[in-house]
Amino acid sequence: MRSVRWGVLSRCVAAAVGGYALATTLSAAIAALVAAGLGAMARADAVLVAMQLSFVVYVGAVMWAFAARSAARAWLGLGLPALLSALVARALL
Repeated sequence: MRSVRWGVLSRCVAAAVGGYALATTLSAAIAALVAAGLGAMARADAVLVAMQLSFVVYVGAVMWAFAARSAARAWLGLGLPALLSALVARALL
């Protein structure tokens, strides 16, 4: 029973923290990609579009955290894309 509680707590933290990290880094990467020339938008418009998409990404991340087979997979499934999008955003900004 105790390990089930820790699993649920870990998923809740993964959903909140990992989802936030994924949403912010992915929105920064999208804004950087669009502003860098992959789209015909101004930088301010690219940021607005990316920030609006971040809400959808955050909801998807929360759903992923509770749909994953284990808490470790939830962390991995949120951490790796967040790391990759942070690297893309860092390279372009």
